[in-house]
Amino acid sequence: MGKKIIRLLMAFGVLVVIGIIVSAWMVWKRPLKVDASFSRMALKRLGFSASEIPTPDGEMTVWQSGSGECLVLLHGAGDQAGAWARMVRGFPDSYRVVIPDLPGHWKSDPRTGPLGVDQVLDGVEAIMESVCAGEQAVLVGNSLGGWVGLLYSRDHPDRVSRLVLVNAGGLSVPNPPVALYPENREQARATMTALMGPATPPLPGFVLDDVIRHAREGPAGRMAETASEMPKYLLDGQLSGVTVPVELVWGDSDGLLTMEYAGRMQAGLSRARLHPVKGCGHVP
Repeated sequence: MGKKIIRLLMAFGVLVVIGIIVSAWMVWKRPLKVDASFSRMALKRLGFSASEIPTPDGEMTVWQSGSGECLVLLHGAGDQAGAWARMVRGFPDSYRVVIPDLPGHWKSDPRTGPLGVDQVLDGVEAIMESVCAGEQAVLVGNSLGGWVGLLYSRDHPDRVSRLVLVNAGGLSVPNPPVALYPENREQARATMTALMGPATPPLPGFVLDDVIRHAREGPAGRMAETASEMPKYLLDGQLSGVTVPVELVWGDSDGLLTMEYAGRMQAGLSRARLHPVKGCGHVP
């Protein structure tokens, strides 16, 4: 009996060691994926549950919690639903909070191939036609999420009660001040500093390596394959077509979509207020 217990303990010990090795390898080689997994576990702890809804390009994963008016949170390019986990506590008390993995991102189809703005916009329309059917919603979008939020609000003003743009895309940036698709650690460090703000501690090299890989192989890289189609979705000179109330929440240390860019956006919108967030970057 004693030998059997010893063998079981040894087997358990081996499993623990293997688990530690695998976990360490994941943290070292795929730190962004590990961070995303933890953020999704945080959504679960906050009472959110995930389900799938159909889109023209396959299934889209959508997290939901709460009741009341729909509050739809749209993440940026290359990100996923868990990006909002630190901000949603308390919202389900007043809203039906809806957080998708946008099409082509994390658990949502399409999983491979070029990814266009039109496909991401199709995902927002799918949410509004199924999850928020027959009602208005507050749309909150960061970066790419804000861009598609603008496009949807322009085309369906009757379905949007308010639009909140968090360092949102949608206007042209002729000469980006940082590399959107960094090729080495130096470029990746400069890009992340510009996006995250000057107060952010420097990222270690193994994280920068994953930033480079993710930019090349992840959803943002797949969107780069459709770059020639993007200009037709830009809203330069067309923002007056967005008639819903707009709140511009802007990290004032964003080195990509700067406060000057935010001013361009505010000037073009007929019902917009600008709220700078001091010391924050592209994803405040």
